[in-house]
Amino acid sequence: MAATPHEDFSERESLTNSVTHYGSTDSGGEPDRCDHNHRFPTAMAGHWVGAGQEEEAIRRKLKYFFMSPCDKYHAKGRKPYKLILQLLKIIIVTAQLVLFGLSNQVVVTFKEENTVTFKHLFLKDYDESSYDSFAVYTQEDVYEHLFYAVKKYLTLPETTVGRYAYVYSDNGSALSLCQQYYKKGSIDPANDTFSIDPHIRTECVGVDPPAVLPTVPQAPLASYMNFTLKFHKLINVTIEFKLKAINIQTIINNEIPDCYTFHITIVLDNKAHSGKVKIRLENQASIKECRDPSVSGHAENYTRLAFDVAVALVCALSLVLCGRSILRGVTLQLEFVQFFRETLDRKVCWADRMEFINGWYILLIVSDIFTIAGSVIKVGIESKNMSSYDLCGILLGTSTLLVWVGVIRYLTFFQKYNILIVTLRAAFPNVIRFCCCVAVIYLGYCFCGWIVLGPYHVKFRSLSMVSECLFSLINGDDMFVTFAEMQETSTLVWLFSQVYLYTFISLFIYMVLSLFIALITGAYETIKHQTQEALHITDLHAFIAECTDAPSSGKFRGLETSPCSFFCCCDRTTTYEDVLLVN
Repeated sequence: MAATPHEDFSERESLTNSVTHYGSTDSGGEPDRCDHNHRFPTAMAGHWVGAGQEEEAIRRKLKYFFMSPCDKYHAKGRKPYKLILQLLKIIIVTAQLVLFGLSNQVVVTFKEENTVTFKHLFLKDYDESSYDSFAVYTQEDVYEHLFYAVKKYLTLPETTVGRYAYVYSDNGSALSLCQQYYKKGSIDPANDTFSIDPHIRTECVGVDPPAVLPTVPQAPLASYMNFTLKFHKLINVTIEFKLKAINIQTIINNEIPDCYTFHITIVLDNKAHSGKVKIRLENQASIKECRDPSVSGHAENYTRLAFDVAVALVCALSLVLCGRSILRGVTLQLEFVQFFRETLDRKVCWADRMEFINGWYILLIVSDIFTIAGSVIKVGIESKNMSSYDLCGILLGTSTLLVWVGVIRYLTFFQKYNILIVTLRAAFPNVIRFCCCVAVIYLGYCFCGWIVLGPYHVKFRSLSMVSECLFSLINGDDMFVTFAEMQETSTLVWLFSQVYLYTFISLFIYMVLSLFIALITGAYETIKHQTQEALHITDLHAFIAECTDAPSSGKFRGLETSPCSFFCCCDRTTTYEDVLLVN
């Protein structure tokens, strides 16, 4: 690893003819390790064994491979087209994400507002502040809430402000009222006896809205009131129906309005048999293209489709070029390894081999794949053939994240900006090992807190909640609230909770977190001290350093190129220090 994060390549050229041998060898003539800490002698002259035209050619080819874009331009006159392509990709991918975000925001808002509307329409005495604990406790209240929801559904066209339409299911009914109960259930608390058959049975009744809404409820409207609930073995009661609606606000974004089908389920949950019947409303929406849409003054606009196709094509070109660059790096690596083995009877260590694989290109390839897949889904969504907004958002969001992270690659050409990448790279192995050790302790606290404090503390009711609570404590959030919400119903458990919380906070905040920060700062100090020490170099770069030809010497124009050399932008455009970051 180079001591200076961004040292000019000319400084490495000054080391030419100053090396007699590189790396230690075992009895078989092969290096036993990749000596990254080997130092150049400063007053001795020497040459690689078997020096000749072939050696100079491969040395010059390697030097060109690790040049920066500017040096490559001076060496062959090839403009950095790939750099321009990546900068263009950053702009168009970000623009695509913003456009999708605006459309998705309209969709999400429409779904959420309709869900709130349905709760106010079909849940009796609904209160948003108490929705999570919305429940009833008497049989009369269960029937009231049940019949209230069905009645509101039947009178929906006359009561609601929005425009909704009924949807008939496959069984021919618009609304399905069902109860699930045990096949056999007999409980006698007085004698401490019970008899249960756990097989579940379902009983349903269909309810259809009338063709013409009568002013006075008649028999067809009241037929569902004969539905009798078996409370002694009841598990839950569900009301399921579908409603159609059209989201016309998409016209604002110059899009054809979407047609929605809302699948609404009202659940009265009695599976706990605790005397408390919880009530909740679930809403699932599906989107499809409306039939014969007609918007006055609106013409077919294919701008969004053309833009998505252009983004996919740009990413496909980037994918091809980055893949070709990796392939060329692998090919050059094999050529270099073969030269060392056959000409110098030396073995190249894996650290030097990995320097031919540019990790930034792999990141760009993953980003391109995600963008292409997300663009295809986005086209399907806009054509109303698909409704996978979540999957499309994950793909486009992740690809945009990776594209912007890739900008760091170009900042590494500047010494002051590269210190972040070099520090993270140096600290990464120690950080991973440290996190693995800490994770064992953290999981132990999670399991212990869940099983012991779960019955007495709302933040420890599930493993996911325990993990979220403990992670918040590490960051200093809600400490007093976590202590104060502990129920004192059991003195022993209360004392245990105090020891548990105090030890966790003391261990993770004062020790674990401090050690974690120390690993990062230690790596930074190491990098900082290396800039003041003599140059450390590997066999690969010691071999390259003997090539004294400047990029503007004209000797690089005669290098062999691949048949598709007109894709000059796919050549290696990273510096020597940039390659080191991959390893």
